[in-house]
Amino acid sequence: MNSIIITGGAGFIGSHLVRLLVNTYPEILFINFDKLTYAGNLANLTDIENAPNYRFIKGDIVEEESVMSAFETYRFDGVFHLAAESHVDRSIVNPKEFIMTNIVGTVNLLNTARHFWNGHYEGKRFYHVSTDEVYGSLGDEGKFLETTPYDPRSPYSASKASSDHLVRAYYHTYGLPVVISNCSNNYGPNQFPEKLIPLIINNIRHQKPLPVYGKGLNVRDWLYVGDHARAIDLIYREGRIGQTYNIGGSNERQNIDIVRTLCRIMDRKLGRKDGESEKLITFVTDRAGHDFRYAIDSSKLQNELCWKPEVKFDEGFEKTVDWYLANQKWLDEVTSGDYLSYYEKMYKGR
Repeated sequence: MNSIIITGGAGFIGSHLVRLLVNTYPEILFINFDKLTYAGNLANLTDIENAPNYRFIKGDIVEEESVMSAFETYRFDGVFHLAAESHVDRSIVNPKEFIMTNIVGTVNLLNTARHFWNGHYEGKRFYHVSTDEVYGSLGDEGKFLETTPYDPRSPYSASKASSDHLVRAYYHTYGLPVVISNCSNNYGPNQFPEKLIPLIINNIRHQKPLPVYGKGLNVRDWLYVGDHARAIDLIYREGRIGQTYNIGGSNERQNIDIVRTLCRIMDRKLGRKDGESEKLITFVTDRAGHDFRYAIDSSKLQNELCWKPEVKFDEGFEKTVDWYLANQKWLDEVTSGDYLSYYEKMYKGR
């Protein structure tokens, strides 16, 4: 039975990818390797946790011995590397943590894969999942291409840019079979409520202030997380070795428009008067080094591998709000920290 490791598989994007892979490829054993930080939640995967082709290992990619032990046990044929510190605000407060996880952790994985594969790369692949933030900030026009020069503006994006460069270096220097993808902002179920969309949903639900940086004019390209997971699966199987693929939703929106859209949807679904939640919008001091606009050109992925996003923006937002309203217990547990008890209950001692 072939085996593949997925780092960060208990996180937002990782859990959607794990579920897709486990359900799609029953002949492959998938190992979810996750540190279970505040953003990693095994309750995201209760529906597949007992699948015969799924295992969980609690481990930290920064600890080389832990990574080596997993490879020694399962002799992985492939790597999906999603584990990362990913919140810009947190990176501004504590950049060293981002350097350790996103750079040192990535090097540990690269070194370990290279060691165990030992030059025998047939049927092997190392997939590194990155972000559009490595490209910096756009003005009113243009989109990020795979050839856009890197220009990271935050400790988070700088650490991800560094990891991208290292992955490419291992391809050029050692011939390691790598692929990279850089994706636009994701949204959907199971996202930790430090991110804009679940934060706004949760605050509207509790009628708390809705914080918006500056005037809310910053623009992001939004992609439904299920479409991202499909793209990752496709790139892993059919993408060209050594190549980078941009993944975008072609849904550019100003942050203030995102917030107002959520206000309208939530007022309707909660039976509140139209416009009631918009009164909660509170403009706060802008984030340091806040990039103005991101926009992804994913034509390479669409042309080479025939991928395109399936979930339309309005449909995705309705589905996302419905999920959070139907899973208020999940939301309450992650905001209180009680979700950590799930690991203790289900996995401690295994």
